[in-house]
Amino acid sequence: MTEIKFEDFGTLLEESFAKKENLEGSVVKGTIIALDGDTATVDVGLKSEGRVSLKEFGAAASDLKVGDKVDVYIDRYEDKDGLAVLSREKARREESWKILEKALEKNEKVTGTIFGRVKGGFTVDLDGAIAFLPGSQIDARPIRDISALMGTPQPFLILKMDRIRGNIVVSRRAILEETRAEQRSEIMKTMEEGQIVEGVVKNITDYGAFIDLGGVDGLLHVTDISWKRINHPSETLSIGQTVKVQIIRFNKETQRISLGMKQLESDPWENAAEKFPVGKVCTGRVTNITEYGAFVELDEGIEGLVHVSEMSWVKKNTHPGKLVSTSQEVEVMVLDVDTQKRRISLGIKQTQANPWEAYKEAHTAGEEIEGEIRNITEFGLFIALTDELDGMIHMSDLSWETPAEEAIKEYKKGTVIKAKILDIDAEKERIALGVKQLTKDPFEGASKNVKKGDVVTTVVTNILDNGVEIDLNGMKGFIKKADLSRERAEQRPERFAVGEKVDAKVTQLDSKSRKVTLSIKAREIEEEKQALSEFGSTDSGASLGDILGAALAKKKSAKKAEKPAEKKATKAKKKEEVEE
Repeated sequence: MTEIKFEDFGTLLEESFAKKENLEGSVVKGTIIALDGDTATVDVGLKSEGRVSLKEFGAAASDLKVGDKVDVYIDRYEDKDGLAVLSREKARREESWKILEKALEKNEKVTGTIFGRVKGGFTVDLDGAIAFLPGSQIDARPIRDISALMGTPQPFLILKMDRIRGNIVVSRRAILEETRAEQRSEIMKTMEEGQIVEGVVKNITDYGAFIDLGGVDGLLHVTDISWKRINHPSETLSIGQTVKVQIIRFNKETQRISLGMKQLESDPWENAAEKFPVGKVCTGRVTNITEYGAFVELDEGIEGLVHVSEMSWVKKNTHPGKLVSTSQEVEVMVLDVDTQKRRISLGIKQTQANPWEAYKEAHTAGEEIEGEIRNITEFGLFIALTDELDGMIHMSDLSWETPAEEAIKEYKKGTVIKAKILDIDAEKERIALGVKQLTKDPFEGASKNVKKGDVVTTVVTNILDNGVEIDLNGMKGFIKKADLSRERAEQRPERFAVGEKVDAKVTQLDSKSRKVTLSIKAREIEEEKQALSEFGSTDSGASLGDILGAALAKKKSAKKAEKPAEKKATKAKKKEEVEE
């Protein structure tokens, strides 16, 4: 037997420890010596074996048998049970890292599978090594739904690796852009407007769909999908669907391609004018409702608009959504057709009887009616004439005497009142009513015996800064401050009192405003002229004051003589009224 010296044993022991230190944290080849339940016992040449979960072998676990050679990663030499801590997954990861580092050096593609979503991007399995795929690097264009890419092996380009931190960043976009650049140059050479091609729906947005034409993308705008109205491309298209499209615009400089599907079908608007002439009544389906009306589909690809004003004879301020509903079948009349602008104006109310015309046929102006006050506004009252129709009483037609602003305050909603029909305008859909017209206008009776130029006796009713208001036999009148006297010093409203009688000349009689304008100044000027004409010129020696004084005295004596006659006439008139 060979004798081993103590010094040799020490050397062998140091070599053994050095070998162990080198093996820890490395990948070695081991032999499966036992399979027990869900674990495999592996001998890697250490003083103790290690156990590896069969799950770490993945799908290959079912094919394992005793004696197979496998690569494992030595994590630690011993655990609490004295067994070596081994890992198949870490071994695969280490193997992958070496392969990936070589790929990064040579700028080669690697194959991976997207299997999870993390903040800012996705996780990719690169045959055991986990990499990060930023959201901006998943595709050349923004993608909302990446479910089709999940779990599918595909090529990636490594952008960055950090073994210490265990970070790997990859890009799918770089691979696509490289491939597309090659394919695009080939496709662009043969592409031309009007060409019909096949493509696959790659992505769907609110405004259209991107179609992959085999390496180059084209935009199929939502308005070019179909002749009929489409609210969203997803109504007719789905990701992955193969479609036939026509190249309708192609810009070689920007390399932008616009596609169309509806261009492959005949234009339904070509014979729309003949098929839907003005006045025709037809049935259609409500496809869309807006604040200003509803769109009705008359035929495949042909829609018309029913403006809110053409939906009902009486419901003018009602939202279209309360009159019709989406998908409802409605009867409409064609009002106008513009094939160039691809517009058809439709009406629903034209297919129904006009209640305004019906009311005009049944009633006439001057007729008295009775109705409930349905609404009160700042300018008048609305009276219910039928279940559908209202008539309006303007505030100026409420009273002959009371100011309009005051008169309208006397009415309450829900009260039933009488009124007279003033006018029926079926075309403008208006019925004018009046309350004051139920009685005669007192102004007309009072103004019969008064005309412009008359000197009349009035009663002061109100004193204002700019004049005085008067009453003339029930008529309202006004004397301006400048007309209160011929003398400027006497043109003061405050020298008059309410209830005082004054004589003035009528200068204006306005039946529309129902007011009389008078002037004391004009009366005084007229009296002066009369006095001069009656008593002659001042050559006789009499002063102008004497002449006027004499004229006024004569006038007073004439009035005194008239008073008994007036009283007698008044008594006779009252007697006649009593007898009547």
